[in-house]
Amino acid sequence: MNQPLDSIWGIHAVREAIESRKRPIEHVHFQEGLRNSRLMELIRECRSRSIPLRFDPVRALDRMAQGGRHQGVVAVAGAYSYASLESLLEPEPADALLLLLDGVEDTHNLGALIRTACVAGADAVVLPERRSAGLTPAVAQAASGAAEHVPVARVSNMARTVETLKKHSFWIFGLDERGDRSYDQVDYRGNCALLVGSEGKGLHQLLRKQCDFLVRIPAEGKISTLNVSVAAGIVLFEAVRQRREPLRSGKQAQHPTSAASKSST
Repeated sequence: MNQPLDSIWGIHAVREAIESRKRPIEHVHFQEGLRNSRLMELIRECRSRSIPLRFDPVRALDRMAQGGRHQGVVAVAGAYSYASLESLLEPEPADALLLLLDGVEDTHNLGALIRTACVAGADAVVLPERRSAGLTPAVAQAASGAAEHVPVARVSNMARTVETLKKHSFWIFGLDERGDRSYDQVDYRGNCALLVGSEGKGLHQLLRKQCDFLVRIPAEGKISTLNVSVAAGIVLFEAVRQRREPLRSGKQAQHPTSAASKSST
Protein backbone atom coordinates (compact mmCIF):
# COMPACT_ATOMS: atom_id res chain seq x y z
CA MET A 1 0.00 0.00 0.00
CA ASN A 2 1.45 3.35 -1.03
CA GLN A 3 2.04 5.95 1.66
CA PRO A 4 -0.16 9.07 1.33
CA LEU A 5 1.76 12.18 0.34
CA ASP A 6 1.50 15.86 1.24
CA SER A 7 2.68 19.00 -0.47
CA ILE A 8 4.72 21.46 1.61
CA TRP A 9 5.37 24.89 0.21
CA GLY A 10 7.35 27.96 1.16
CA ILE A 11 11.09 28.18 1.77
CA HIS A 12 10.95 28.06 5.56
CA ALA A 13 8.35 25.28 5.76
CA VAL A 14 10.26 23.09 3.28
CA ARG A 15 13.58 23.65 5.07
CA GLU A 16 12.08 22.70 8.44
CA ALA A 17 10.51 19.56 6.97
CA ILE A 18 13.88 18.51 5.55
CA GLU A 19 15.90 19.26 8.67
CA SER A 20 13.45 17.71 11.15
CA ARG A 21 13.59 14.31 9.37
CA LYS A 22 10.19 13.46 10.85
CA ARG A 23 8.81 12.31 7.51
CA PRO A 24 10.40 11.24 4.21
CA ILE A 25 10.87 13.84 1.48
CA GLU A 26 10.12 12.22 -1.88
CA HIS A 27 11.31 15.11 -4.04
CA VAL A 28 11.40 18.91 -4.13
CA HIS A 29 10.13 21.08 -6.99
CA PHE A 30 11.85 24.41 -7.71
CA GLN A 31 10.55 27.11 -10.01
CA GLU A 32 12.36 27.26 -13.34
CA GLY A 33 14.50 30.36 -13.80
CA LEU A 34 14.01 31.62 -10.24
CA ARG A 35 17.25 31.93 -8.32
CA ASN A 36 18.03 33.74 -5.10
CA SER A 37 20.34 33.05 -2.20
CA ARG A 38 17.70 31.33 -0.06
CA LEU A 39 16.59 29.02 -2.86
CA MET A 40 20.18 28.22 -3.81
CA GLU A 41 20.94 27.35 -0.19
CA LEU A 42 17.91 25.04 -0.13
CA ILE A 43 19.00 23.39 -3.41
CA ARG A 44 22.42 22.68 -1.89
CA GLU A 45 20.77 21.27 1.22
CA CYS A 46 18.63 18.91 -0.87
CA ARG A 47 21.63 17.74 -2.88
CA SER A 48 23.67 17.13 0.27
CA ARG A 49 20.89 14.84 1.51
CA SER A 50 20.40 13.17 -1.91
CA ILE A 51 16.81 14.43 -2.19
CA PRO A 52 15.65 14.34 -5.83
CA LEU A 53 15.13 17.80 -7.39
CA ARG A 54 12.77 18.87 -10.15
CA PHE A 55 12.63 22.20 -11.92
CA ASP A 56 9.16 23.12 -13.19
CA PRO A 57 7.24 26.13 -14.58
CA VAL A 58 5.64 28.43 -12.03
CA ARG A 59 2.16 27.23 -13.02
CA ALA A 60 3.03 23.69 -11.96
CA LEU A 61 4.13 24.91 -8.54
CA ASP A 62 1.00 27.06 -8.28
CA ARG A 63 -1.13 23.94 -8.75
CA MET A 64 0.83 21.91 -6.20
CA ALA A 65 0.61 24.74 -3.67
CA GLN A 66 -3.15 25.09 -4.27
CA GLY A 67 -2.71 28.79 -4.91
CA GLY A 68 -0.62 29.35 -1.78
CA ARG A 69 2.50 31.52 -1.66
CA HIS A 70 5.15 28.93 -2.46
CA GLN A 71 8.17 31.27 -2.94
CA GLY A 72 9.44 29.08 -5.75
CA VAL A 73 9.61 25.75 -3.91
CA VAL A 74 7.22 22.86 -3.17
CA ALA A 75 8.24 19.61 -1.50
CA VAL A 76 6.36 16.31 -1.77
CA ALA A 77 6.61 14.44 1.53
CA GLY A 78 5.03 11.61 3.47
CA ALA A 79 1.79 12.64 5.14
CA TYR A 80 2.02 14.05 8.66
CA SER A 81 1.21 11.53 11.39
CA TYR A 82 -0.54 12.64 14.57
CA ALA A 83 0.84 11.85 18.00
CA SER A 84 -1.35 9.90 20.42
CA LEU A 85 -2.51 11.31 23.75
CA GLU A 86 -0.97 8.26 25.43
CA SER A 87 2.45 9.09 24.00
CA LEU A 88 2.24 12.57 25.55
CA LEU A 89 1.66 11.07 28.99
CA GLU A 90 4.42 8.44 28.92
CA PRO A 91 6.57 8.70 30.89
CA GLU A 92 4.43 10.44 33.52
CA PRO A 93 4.89 14.19 32.94
CA ALA A 94 5.95 16.46 35.80
CA ASP A 95 6.16 19.92 34.26
CA ALA A 96 4.39 19.67 30.90
CA LEU A 97 2.76 22.56 29.03
CA LEU A 98 0.00 21.63 26.57
CA LEU A 99 -2.18 23.71 24.26
CA LEU A 100 -5.71 22.29 23.82
CA LEU A 101 -7.76 23.68 20.94
CA ASP A 102 -11.54 23.33 21.07
CA GLY A 103 -12.76 23.69 17.49
CA VAL A 104 -10.34 26.07 15.74
CA GLU A 105 -11.52 25.77 12.14
CA ASP A 106 -9.53 28.45 10.32
CA THR A 107 -6.36 26.97 8.79
CA HIS A 108 -4.35 30.17 9.23
CA ASN A 109 -5.34 30.43 12.89
CA LEU A 110 -4.43 26.79 13.51
CA GLY A 111 -1.08 27.24 11.79
CA ALA A 112 -0.38 30.37 13.83
CA LEU A 113 -1.33 28.56 17.06
CA ILE A 114 0.99 25.65 16.31
CA ARG A 115 3.80 28.07 15.52
CA THR A 116 3.18 30.02 18.75
CA ALA A 117 3.12 26.80 20.78
CA CYS A 118 6.42 25.76 19.23
CA VAL A 119 8.10 29.12 19.90
CA ALA A 120 6.83 29.12 23.50
CA GLY A 121 8.24 25.65 24.06
CA ALA A 122 4.90 23.90 24.62
CA ASP A 123 5.19 20.13 24.73
CA ALA A 124 2.28 19.45 22.38
CA VAL A 125 -0.90 20.73 20.74
CA VAL A 126 -4.12 18.71 21.06
CA LEU A 127 -7.00 18.94 18.55
CA PRO A 128 -10.45 17.33 18.42
CA GLU A 129 -11.27 15.11 15.45
CA ARG A 130 -14.51 16.97 14.73
CA ARG A 131 -15.24 20.68 14.30
CA SER A 132 -11.58 21.48 13.83
CA ALA A 133 -9.08 22.06 11.07
CA GLY A 134 -6.50 19.31 10.72
CA LEU A 135 -2.87 19.23 9.68
CA THR A 136 -3.45 20.10 6.05
CA PRO A 137 -0.71 21.47 3.77
CA ALA A 138 -2.21 24.95 4.22
CA VAL A 139 -1.91 24.64 8.00
CA ALA A 140 1.68 23.42 7.71
CA GLN A 141 2.53 26.41 5.53
CA ALA A 142 0.85 28.84 7.95
CA ALA A 143 2.84 27.25 10.79
CA SER A 144 6.08 28.00 8.88
CA GLY A 145 7.57 24.62 9.67
CA ALA A 146 6.58 24.50 13.36
CA ALA A 147 4.39 21.42 12.81
CA GLU A 148 7.61 19.51 12.17
CA HIS A 149 8.86 20.22 15.69
CA VAL A 150 5.91 20.22 18.11
CA PRO A 151 3.78 17.04 18.45
CA VAL A 152 0.14 17.44 17.44
CA ALA A 153 -2.35 14.92 18.83
CA ARG A 154 -5.91 14.44 17.64
CA VAL A 155 -8.52 13.12 20.08
CA SER A 156 -12.06 11.86 19.60
CA ASN A 157 -13.49 13.65 22.63
CA MET A 158 -11.96 16.75 24.21
CA ALA A 159 -14.05 16.49 27.41
CA ARG A 160 -12.72 12.98 28.08
CA THR A 161 -9.23 14.20 27.24
CA VAL A 162 -9.51 16.91 29.88
CA GLU A 163 -10.57 14.32 32.44
CA THR A 164 -7.62 12.12 31.50
CA LEU A 165 -5.22 15.04 31.90
CA LYS A 166 -6.65 15.81 35.33
CA LYS A 167 -5.93 12.24 36.39
CA HIS A 168 -2.32 12.93 35.42
CA SER A 169 -2.24 16.01 37.70
CA PHE A 170 -2.74 18.67 35.04
CA TRP A 171 -4.23 22.04 35.89
CA ILE A 172 -6.72 23.08 33.18
CA PHE A 173 -6.83 26.80 32.35
CA GLY A 174 -9.66 27.87 30.04
CA LEU A 175 -9.15 31.09 28.11
CA ASP A 176 -12.50 32.90 28.16
CA GLU A 177 -13.37 36.58 27.90
CA ARG A 178 -15.89 36.00 30.73
CA GLY A 179 -13.28 34.42 32.99
CA ASP A 180 -13.26 35.50 36.62
CA ARG A 181 -9.47 35.91 36.83
CA SER A 182 -6.95 37.89 34.83
CA TYR A 183 -4.57 35.64 32.93
CA ASP A 184 -1.56 37.00 34.87
CA GLN A 185 -3.11 36.36 38.31
CA VAL A 186 -2.92 32.55 38.31
CA ASP A 187 -0.05 30.08 38.73
CA TYR A 188 0.94 28.08 35.63
CA ARG A 189 3.68 25.97 37.23
CA GLY A 190 3.54 22.19 37.20
CA ASN A 191 1.57 20.22 34.60
CA CYS A 192 -0.51 22.83 32.80
CA ALA A 193 -2.97 22.72 29.89
CA LEU A 194 -4.29 25.89 28.26
CA LEU A 195 -7.70 25.29 26.69
CA VAL A 196 -8.68 27.68 23.89
CA GLY A 197 -12.08 27.80 22.18
CA SER A 198 -13.14 28.36 18.60
CA GLU A 199 -12.86 31.67 16.78
CA GLY A 200 -16.48 32.71 17.11
CA LYS A 201 -18.11 30.62 19.84
CA GLY A 202 -15.32 30.26 22.37
CA LEU A 203 -15.31 27.33 24.78
CA HIS A 204 -18.20 24.89 24.86
CA GLN A 205 -20.17 25.02 28.10
CA LEU A 206 -19.17 21.50 29.20
CA LEU A 207 -15.48 22.32 28.79
CA ARG A 208 -15.87 25.61 30.64
CA LYS A 209 -17.24 23.67 33.64
CA GLN A 210 -14.28 21.28 33.54
CA CYS A 211 -11.65 24.01 33.82
CA ASP A 212 -9.87 24.57 37.11
CA PHE A 213 -9.59 28.26 36.22
CA LEU A 214 -11.23 30.48 33.61
CA VAL A 215 -8.88 33.32 32.73
CA ARG A 216 -9.39 36.43 30.65
CA ILE A 217 -7.14 39.00 29.02
CA PRO A 218 -8.27 42.46 30.24
CA ALA A 219 -9.14 44.79 27.36
CA GLU A 220 -8.30 48.48 27.66
CA GLY A 221 -9.13 49.64 24.13
CA LYS A 222 -12.35 50.10 22.19
CA ILE A 223 -12.13 46.57 20.73
CA SER A 224 -12.59 43.93 23.42
CA THR A 225 -11.50 40.71 21.70
CA LEU A 226 -8.26 39.38 20.24
CA ASN A 227 -7.53 36.92 17.46
CA VAL A 228 -7.43 33.43 18.98
CA SER A 229 -3.78 32.86 18.11
CA VAL A 230 -2.74 36.22 19.60
CA ALA A 231 -4.73 35.59 22.78
CA ALA A 232 -3.26 32.11 23.21
CA GLY A 233 0.23 33.50 22.65
CA ILE A 234 -0.18 36.07 25.41
CA VAL A 235 -1.18 33.44 27.96
CA LEU A 236 1.39 30.87 26.82
CA PHE A 237 4.24 33.32 27.24
CA GLU A 238 2.96 34.39 30.66
CA ALA A 239 3.05 30.70 31.60
CA VAL A 240 6.61 30.42 30.24
CA ARG A 241 7.67 33.54 32.18
CA GLN A 242 6.32 32.12 35.43
CA ARG A 243 7.79 28.68 34.90
CA ARG A 244 11.27 30.16 34.56
CA GLU A 245 11.01 31.57 38.09
CA PRO A 246 10.97 29.47 41.30
CA LEU A 247 7.92 29.56 43.53
CA ARG A 248 8.39 32.06 46.34
CA SER A 249 7.43 29.42 48.87
CA GLY A 250 9.86 26.96 47.33
CA LYS A 251 7.02 24.43 46.85
CA GLN A 252 5.34 23.11 43.73
CA ALA A 253 1.71 23.94 43.06
CA GLN A 254 -0.65 21.12 44.06
CA HIS A 255 -3.31 19.91 41.68
CA PRO A 256 -6.81 20.22 43.15
CA THR A 257 -7.63 16.56 42.41
CA SER A 258 -4.57 15.44 44.40
CA ALA A 259 -5.39 17.84 47.24
CA ALA A 260 -8.97 16.58 47.47
CA SER A 261 -7.92 12.94 47.50
CA LYS A 262 -5.38 13.57 50.26
CA SER A 263 -7.85 15.46 52.43
CA SER A 264 -10.34 12.61 52.22
CA THR A 265 -7.89 9.98 53.45
